[in-house]
Amino acid sequence: MLDIHQLNVFLVAAETLNFTKTAQQLHMTQPSVSQHIQYLERHFDTELFIRTGRNIELTDAGLALLPLAREAVSLSIRMDEMMVSLKGSIYGHLIVCCSTTPGKYILPNLLANFHRSHPQVRVTCQVVAQTDALRSVAEGEAHFALFSMKSDHYSDVESLPFLCDPIILIAPLDHPWAERGEIEPQELLDGEFILREISSGTYNAIRDALAEKNIPIKDLRILITLGNAEAIALAVQEGIGVGFVSKMVVERLCKDKVAEIKIRGMNICRQIFVGHNDRRPATNAQSAFWNFLAAGANPMEEQVKTKVE
Repeated sequence: MLDIHQLNVFLVAAETLNFTKTAQQLHMTQPSVSQHIQYLERHFDTELFIRTGRNIELTDAGLALLPLAREAVSLSIRMDEMMVSLKGSIYGHLIVCCSTTPGKYILPNLLANFHRSHPQVRVTCQVVAQTDALRSVAEGEAHFALFSMKSDHYSDVESLPFLCDPIILIAPLDHPWAERGEIEPQELLDGEFILREISSGTYNAIRDALAEKNIPIKDLRILITLGNAEAIALAVQEGIGVGFVSKMVVERLCKDKVAEIKIRGMNICRQIFVGHNDRRPATNAQSAFWNFLAAGANPMEEQVKTKVE
């Protein structure tokens, strides 16, 4: 009979492709990890890994077993959580992936509110690129993702709008725009910008807003491209140029050290979505978290509105 623990050892080994790292992650010895894998290989009468020195990789049989093992381990966890929940409590482990800004400024308060209602639910947060967040949810490596751009590549991921993240233009305090406080959209062509990379949700929100004013984003003079909003805010503060960042970042990082510049007739909003894989069976903890998000009485949305209005 298959042992769920052995399947879990297989899953971790398939993820790390290293028996030593697997042993460290599971607090086991390396010989014990090898014995569990060998037992599974004897059970299935086929090799699951190709071993070449210290390196391992999955065989075709190992690749075929991977999604089934994930489902079996997930079902085992669900059974444990179900039996405990029958006693009147919800417990379990959630893995939530998100991109940088939601991970730093949205998720902590969100999870704190959820934890007050469900203190026995443990949560692991992973801040990754949003494409990786979506992939992780689609492949069952994570339970939820916060992201700002939908993708047609992951049809298994059900998403719902979570909140609107205002994107604002900021300038150094001694910049000519700072004295005026508001500019015309066409004046943006005279600025020197520090922007996010083109794959970011912020960049795409800016591009779409500019397109509505018939201003191609490629026509902006871009001095520097940076990979996170905090770096842009600090670069603007140092007087390097102007930039677009989440208002949440400005509120937390440099509210009195940069000038917010309004653009006549333009309001830029980056929509934040939350998603989960609706084709995988949900544990009680996962259902509780999704219902918490979908209920509409989202405490985070009110907090964000309060901070940015």
